[in-house]
Parts: sequence; structure tokens; C-alpha cells
Amino acid sequence: MKDVHNYDRDPDGSLYDPRVRAAMAGFAGGDPADPLTLLTCEAGAAVRTAYHSVERMRAHGSQGRGVSAGALDLLLRLNGSDQGISIGDLARAAGVSSRNVTGLMDTLENDGLALRVPDPGDRRSVLARITPAGRAWIEAFREPSRLAMRAMFQGFSAEELVVFRDLCLRLAANQHQLADRLSHLSQNGDQP
Repeated sequence: MKDVHNYDRDPDGSLYDPRVRAAMAGFAGGDPADPLTLLTCEAGAAVRTAYHSVERMRAHGSQGRGVSAGALDLLLRLNGSDQGISIGDLARAAGVSSRNVTGLMDTLENDGLALRVPDPGDRRSVLARITPAGRAWIEAFREPSRLAMRAMFQGFSAEELVVFRDLCLRLAANQHQLADRLSHLSQNGDQP
């Protein structure tokens, strides 16, 4: 994004994107009696902007290393497990389908970064496991990633990072609860 520096400040000093505010004001209905709707729409847009910023930095760090963001996510998860992780568990942890994980595992296996092994607890199942080459890839990626994340969060105090993390995870928890409720309603034939 070329225009990330075009933010303004509210009277309290908080950043906002004037283009997003203008677009969201019309979308939210522009009811002055309901400023919370506009704020929630702006906050959602800000989360999306921040997500894309982090993903661009993450993709930049893995450029030239031949690993997509999805494959990188799996590789990092596999690096935390010595026994391996089932495809289903990887899919649930990553919030994607088992089919998606299978395709990413195909890529990681072809690159020699991960492999599938029989599950000793269930002979019908397989586990995904990182290879020594996968661990070496992560080691080479670690320092550039660490430096990039420090740069992304430059100027944030430790306390702000804790609050930011908490807010992001609360947002994710709200989304999961809403998705579960909507799924339950649709299974019962009810309208949300």
C-alpha cells in the first residue's frame, strides 16, 4: 500500500484513516445517534489494514525462500512438535480445511521441509512432521522475521503489545462464538 502514511488524528490523538471513515460513514448509515456502529466498522477496517501489513512483511521475509504464508504457518506449527501433528489438527489450528493443509503439506514434502509419517496411535492416520531441512529453513528465517516484527511494532511499549494482543484475541474469540451461534441456528433452520 502506497498511502499507509495518510492517516489523521482524532482530537484525542488516536489515528484514523480519513478515506475509511468517509466510506464507512455511508456504509454504517451515518446515524449520529449511533457512533458505535461507525467505530466498529472503522475498527474492522483497521484490523484488516494491520493484518495485510503484517502479512506483507511476513511474505517479504519468506521471499526467495519458496514458502507461501500458509506453508510457513504450518511449518512453524510443526516446528513446535517433536511427535508430529495430524492433518485435521493442523487444519483446526490454522483455521483452514484439511484439503488446504493436504495441499500445503504436498508442497512442503516436495521441498523436503516436512513429511508424513504413520501415526503410532492410529494406523489409519498419518502425522505431519518437520524434517531437519525444515528446521534449518526456520533457523534461517528466524532472525529476519524477528527484526521485521520488531520494526513493525516500533514505538509500542510492552504494555501496549499486551493490550493489542488481548484485543486481537478477544476479537477472534467473538468471531468464533458468533460463527458457532450462526452454525447452530442454520442447523436448526432458524434465521440469524
